[in-house]
Amino acid sequence: MTDLIHVILLGIIEGITEFLPISSTGHLLIAEHWLGARSDLFNVGIQAGAILAITLVYWKRIWQLLTGWRDPATRDYLAKLVVAFLITCVLGLVATHYGFKLPETVTPIAWALVIGGLWMIGAEQIAARQPDRREVTWTVAILVGVAQMVAGIFPGTSRSGATIFTALLFGTSNRPAATEFSFLVGIPTMYAATGYELLKVLKGGGAAHEDWTALAVGFLVSLVVAFAAVKWLLGYIRSHRYTAFAVYRIALGVALLLLMPTGA
Repeated sequence: MTDLIHVILLGIIEGITEFLPISSTGHLLIAEHWLGARSDLFNVGIQAGAILAITLVYWKRIWQLLTGWRDPATRDYLAKLVVAFLITCVLGLVATHYGFKLPETVTPIAWALVIGGLWMIGAEQIAARQPDRREVTWTVAILVGVAQMVAGIFPGTSRSGATIFTALLFGTSNRPAATEFSFLVGIPTMYAATGYELLKVLKGGGAAHEDWTALAVGFLVSLVVAFAAVKWLLGYIRSHRYTAFAVYRIALGVALLLLMPTGA
């Protein structure tokens, strides 16, 4: 029963944090210090639950993109989503080839939270002085692809935060437009990551050792919570900046640096 509660808590944490710019991976790694470590497949799998939530939230937009490809503007937007996704995939394969692994200590996550929070505040100020632009340029698409990989390498950065603020800084100064592109490009990215981890487990013979019940529960909890969190966020950003999330990141990061033992 205790383990089930821990799984539910991890699903809730993932659902809340995946699309808020506060780093889901960072929060999960921090939580696992108290709730117990989980497999890479579990962590990526519950992220897939959150990605399914965003798929459901944006299903009309996705359908419009897929069925309206004859329209030049739609084809252009789709091409930029594909390019951003492919850039992330290529960089991800490079990182995997060189044996990159997530940190096992909280300290680098704490620093990423603080630095990312300060960067968000600065980026928001710069974006606010730019004309309101909804267009996603090729520069934005390419840099968003790079930003996704940077966030994957440095837990605590936040995939959504990195991509949203990259878009805001480099041309898509409209918050809802930058957020939509960030969320849409995250859909194939996280599905691909989940599929990759699943293949690794199956090919390595680890399926028999995976707690599939825990994974299913975490996936469902993350799905429900993420759906509610995204609906709330999309309403919130229509009239608010992301500053509150930046302040939270900085406060959490500083607290971790002050309270966690050295080397933890």
